[in-house]
Amino acid sequence: MGIAEIVAAGRGDVVPDLLLANARIVNVFNGDIEYGNVAIHQGRIAGVGDYKKGRTVIDLKGDYLAPGLINGHTHIESSMLHPLRYAEAVVPRGTSSVVTDLHEITNVCGIGGIKFVDHWANELPLDMFFMLPSCVPATHLETSGAEIGVAQMARLKRMHRVIGLGEKMNFPGVIGGSDDVMAKIMAMSSRVIDGHAPGISGKELNAYIGVGIRSDHECTRLAEASEKMRRGMYIMIREGSTEKNLKELLPLVTDKTYKRCMFVVDDRSCSDLLSEGDIDAVVRRAIKLGLDPVRAIQLATINTAEYFRLYDRGAVAPGYVANLITLGSLERLEIKKVFHYGQLVADGGALVVPMPAVMAVELTGTVKMKPLTAEALELRATSEYFPVIEVVPGQIVTKKRVVKVAVEKGIAQPDVFKDMLKLVVAERHKSTGNVGVGLIKGFGLKHGALASSVAHDSHNIVAVGVTDDDILAAVREIQRMEGGLVVCSQGKALASLPLPIAGLLSPEPLKQVVRKFNQVEKAAAGLGALPPSPFALLSFMALPVIPELKLTDRGLVDVASFQIIAP
Repeated sequence: MGIAEIVAAGRGDVVPDLLLANARIVNVFNGDIEYGNVAIHQGRIAGVGDYKKGRTVIDLKGDYLAPGLINGHTHIESSMLHPLRYAEAVVPRGTSSVVTDLHEITNVCGIGGIKFVDHWANELPLDMFFMLPSCVPATHLETSGAEIGVAQMARLKRMHRVIGLGEKMNFPGVIGGSDDVMAKIMAMSSRVIDGHAPGISGKELNAYIGVGIRSDHECTRLAEASEKMRRGMYIMIREGSTEKNLKELLPLVTDKTYKRCMFVVDDRSCSDLLSEGDIDAVVRRAIKLGLDPVRAIQLATINTAEYFRLYDRGAVAPGYVANLITLGSLERLEIKKVFHYGQLVADGGALVVPMPAVMAVELTGTVKMKPLTAEALELRATSEYFPVIEVVPGQIVTKKRVVKVAVEKGIAQPDVFKDMLKLVVAERHKSTGNVGVGLIKGFGLKHGALASSVAHDSHNIVAVGVTDDDILAAVREIQRMEGGLVVCSQGKALASLPLPIAGLLSPEPLKQVVRKFNQVEKAAAGLGALPPSPFALLSFMALPVIPELKLTDRGLVDVASFQIIAP
């Protein structure tokens, strides 16, 4: 980049590479719409104003011109797409920059997972920034496939895409002053540190924030978000595939507070990316809920950029990266063209630049587990009262219930008529043979079983079913595919989606993955009255940092006490 030449183009002394003419420019600094031309040179915005010439001129004919959208917190692995396929899905939707915490693939493959995504990021018309995974393993209450300590973090910190420390999910470790947790925070103290503190308030919240954690995306109630903002946190308003908090939290956004808010998706499925979009879907829904369109765009551009100290993007202004989108309608967020560093990369909802090919499947062979037996699925009980995971509709939090169950010869029995099913988590990284077994209420299965190698955050095999035979069949099919999603009934696979890359991702194009994903969702729906997005919901039942009761390969975890209560 020749700075002097960009300056000269700004002065009008050099003809810029690209002139976007007759645009209604969304000004995210003052909230205005201004009419004018934008000169772009060497990938940067050289000037906004009365420019006449460009080596290439595109007449926008009064379309809106806004900064490219920035997704400030997402786990791209939740799309189940190879990074290349992920870019193909989100770039035409207006996403120009993604801040991703790769703790899913890193918990399976360690540093190799980060390097895999970093390699492919070089090939994409999309800017990826990494928040170093802070919890690999996620907790001591489960078995992970890798470990990232302070020494490894010091090396990874030097990667040019690393801009901060990913969400500190081990909030009990932060609040309790764990030496290991504090060492990781201190190693990244000069960078942005994201939070993860569901339900934390009062003095515990003070302690959590006091180490330098500056954001939270886990707020599900307005009062919780308001308290965290008062104590200095930036609030990431989340609207993902299973975590839908936008409607509840949107009243937080006022003229006084909006600079402390941003939109994120956290986890978004491939089918939602295809049918609704990425961060654009959140902006669009916020507008429908009554938020001013320019304000909504601010929460997905400049606010996110400034929080992450990405001061070269997020606005249509001199010196900023020319990551831009054109819009036919602000109210509908009707995205037409997408520019990446001044190059037109998508138009009319489709990429217009060539993409590299996925020549070989990488990071395979990650499902390493001992054969699962019927005996391993027995749920031993010393009392007829047993802790049960209760699904909360529309949320990834669960309720802890102590329920009277039938016990036969010391074995607790599920009860399909009471919608109380068996939940299983089987270790798949180190062939330990660990199997956690529990009961779950509210999943709605009437027969059959679901199984998945996508199980946040350690990604062991998680399964729910009516009979042990179907659970065994489903898990064995996951082993055969080397990862994926499967629906079984009467011992046979009804539908499946192979995910051979780390047991998390598919190398296939978006539409093919969505077709198979929709098949497993449809097959699952045919087994009873299941909640929406059952596989996404199932993946969070093994996440022991989300209240109140979860299951890992080591047993039932009471999240409040952060202890295993039933091995």
